[in-house]
Amino acid sequence: MHFDDRLATVLAIPLTGPAIARIQYRQLLDLLSQPLDLLGTGPTVDAAMVRLGELSSQIPAAEREAILREPTMRLSNPDLLSRLAAEEPGVASASFAASDLSDAEWLELIPALPIRARGMLRHRRDFSPAVAALLDRLGIADRGLADSSASQSIPERERMGRPELSVIEGGAAAVAPAPAPPAEEAGIGAIVRKIQAFRNARAPAEAAEQQDHPARRAPARHALPLSLDFITDADGRIDWVDNAMAPALIGTSLLSLQGKTAPHLTAAVRHRQPIRDQDVTLDGAPELKGRWRLDALPRFAGAQGRFTGYAGRLRRDRRDASSARASDPADRMRQVLHELRTPANAIQISAEIIQQQLYGPAPHEYRALAAAIAGDTAQILAGFEELDRLVRLETGVLRLAAGECDLARLVAETVNRLQAWTGQRGTHIRLEAVDEHAMTRLDSEEAERLVWRLLASLVGAAAQDETLNVTIQSAAIDVAMIIDLPPALVQRLDEADSNGHPLEVARSLSSGMFGLGFTLRLAAAEASAAGGLLERRGACFRLILPRLTPAAARHTHL
Repeated sequence: MHFDDRLATVLAIPLTGPAIARIQYRQLLDLLSQPLDLLGTGPTVDAAMVRLGELSSQIPAAEREAILREPTMRLSNPDLLSRLAAEEPGVASASFAASDLSDAEWLELIPALPIRARGMLRHRRDFSPAVAALLDRLGIADRGLADSSASQSIPERERMGRPELSVIEGGAAAVAPAPAPPAEEAGIGAIVRKIQAFRNARAPAEAAEQQDHPARRAPARHALPLSLDFITDADGRIDWVDNAMAPALIGTSLLSLQGKTAPHLTAAVRHRQPIRDQDVTLDGAPELKGRWRLDALPRFAGAQGRFTGYAGRLRRDRRDASSARASDPADRMRQVLHELRTPANAIQISAEIIQQQLYGPAPHEYRALAAAIAGDTAQILAGFEELDRLVRLETGVLRLAAGECDLARLVAETVNRLQAWTGQRGTHIRLEAVDEHAMTRLDSEEAERLVWRLLASLVGAAAQDETLNVTIQSAAIDVAMIIDLPPALVQRLDEADSNGHPLEVARSLSSGMFGLGFTLRLAAAEASAAGGLLERRGACFRLILPRLTPAAARHTHL
């Protein structure tokens, strides 16, 4: 099976009610959220995007937001993220929280986002210096002008069609010379002057900072685009492009594009016929040079059906788009995982259809088997997500979000949640010493996932009637959670260290489908990505995380 087969399978399911609509919405998000070089383009992907928009109008915004905030949700498709960013504020915010784009994709996407959506990015702290510099140039930051109405007046000015603000390279707004505004525009003119004064005052400091820190300089070139939408005139010459590379393409004739299918393209243009998946080659700027796929439809206007040109899209050839990643072993592993998800998702969809009797009544025996299959498949998919997460953490692709979290309170809540399982086995977790000021600089959801993974795995490996002691300490720059290890686990860890073999422990609570050894490795990778450390010291584990100091806590909300 291939990726397009899976999309086609989901699209073939009829919408028979709210339940199947939510299932299909979740499945389409999972499929369309993959990177563009894996997802590809074409009619099936376009149809999936259209179906996702239809489902968005049927499913309440709160439910869509909840789906996007699921821990396993990761959006690596800038086209999908751009569509979600234009929806309700809660949905847009959740989509940004789940986003996982490269620097090049952020640099291309941010200028094209709605102004309201851009503002939601100002709270992220995991952007690279280049992306942060772009946000600064666009004025997206928590620091601003003396009057907050400025950000509201700029879009209004653009809607009124006034030329005082022009767009320059990178999408930043600059003030162009304009005649003196009339009296009724004094307020808007004052705001524009504040913007210019603010930028003039900040420009020397930014120039000095970039001179001292070359790594923070903005890239000299535009990010490599993966797709370009365009419109031509009646002669077939491109006169509009929705990308910063527009100057390099405007004026180009479709008849001048060369490729293996150039004769077919020429005939289609001359006869004003639709252009479907034509292989073309672009020359010129390095950002555009290479093989592309061309799709375009003729446009007609007026009662007489006058031909006005083509509207189409150029898509970078998948072989060119993926060539940069072809030699990356970690990326090859992620591609293998992606291919493994294809049959697993198809099996899960079929099982849910039978179990929920979406296509009609089914015997109870079949429904029970389908429910078991759906549960097993969900566990398999969860394992794939954990393996993919480990690969991205260990290669530095994924960084845990920063924030603030009360580690002592979180550990106490986790221990209470585990009592439903530990109480039946006589296993106990005892909080010996807890520092109530153990605040860490880690997002609360990420910290909760890490603490649960560690505590649940260790208590699951404990024998009956054993007690694990947990201590919470804080120092000047970090906080630590110290956990006693079960004696049997200490022995197995010593054996694994001495003979070099992987840790072999029977599957226990929350050990995952790959066992306890993999779970501990994943927890160590998460701690490292958070700026901390997970280490073993004799018969205990020490989870060390960076501390949120009182000064940092005060500045967090500025």
